[in-house]
Amino acid sequence: MDSHNYKKARMPLPNERQLVLQAQAGNSEAFGQLYDAYMERIYRFVYFRVEDQQTAEDITSQVFLKAWNNLDRFSFNRTPYLAWLYTIAHNAVIDHYRTRKVAAALDDVQLSQQDHAEAVENEIDLTAEMRTIKEAMQTLTDDQQKVLTLKFIEGMSNTEIARHLGKREGAIRALQMRGLQALAKQLEEKMII
Repeated sequence: MDSHNYKKARMPLPNERQLVLQAQAGNSEAFGQLYDAYMERIYRFVYFRVEDQQTAEDITSQVFLKAWNNLDRFSFNRTPYLAWLYTIAHNAVIDHYRTRKVAAALDDVQLSQQDHAEAVENEIDLTAEMRTIKEAMQTLTDDQQKVLTLKFIEGMSNTEIARHLGKREGAIRALQMRGLQALAKQLEEKMII
């Protein structure tokens, strides 16, 4: 995605309030426009917190289903619509980890060709590295995790993050700095960097 389209994708919909009100009145097309506008952001938010793409896709679907089923509970007075979606996503990820089952062991994988074996080995290395980063992220405070995710995954500016989290920009910079320092220390201990 080029930078113009990326910035456009991050901006709130100009008619978001109207679409939410229409969706609350039962207009599924209005909700579809909200879904199209915010699905990618919610997916990235979830993907960074779970173990694989399929799980992230499943949880993202659940988030929008919950949003549709609970639209009558949403109020613009309490929180922005996107923040409400992030809250649902955060809770869905927590629910996932509470109920997840143990995955099949890698020993069960049958490798048929050398090229395939190399590809699988590279995928395993990358997956292990991502898992280590995710585990290291989970040692950070909740605020540090949110700030780093919004900054480096969502690509938000400190001003946008401050507005989104209801904090001062100076507090966001401090959370970001302390979070990055703590993350670097964790990864250094695990010898990733």
